[in-house]
Amino acid sequence: MSTSKIKKGDMVKVIAGGEINKEGKVLSVDTKNGKVVVEGVNKAIHHEKPSAKNPNGGIVEREAALDISNVMLLHNGQPTKVGFKVEKDENGKVVKKNRIAKKTGEVID
Repeated sequence: MSTSKIKKGDMVKVIAGGEINKEGKVLSVDTKNGKVVVEGVNKAIHHEKPSAKNPNGGIVEREAALDISNVMLLHNGQPTKVGFKVEKDENGKVVKKNRIAKKTGEVID
């Protein structure tokens, strides 16, 4: 995958799977494998051995990765597709590449 349409810190809505219609903030993006971790969504239980970080060990609940195709970006509270708009200078050299919301046409960042 080249440029990811979803970035760390974006608000997204889950559009498929067992966690459908839940919303949350993106904690991490793995573009190589096409996965995202969303805050408060797709919780998994892990049994951890005692370590220096967690001396007691025990059962820990944390977010598991979702496929990037199962989430949709929220822009102004509305789910929207993401497109790109490239700005070029007079010589045709790319100056800036912006993400835009397909629903409204506004620049996201």
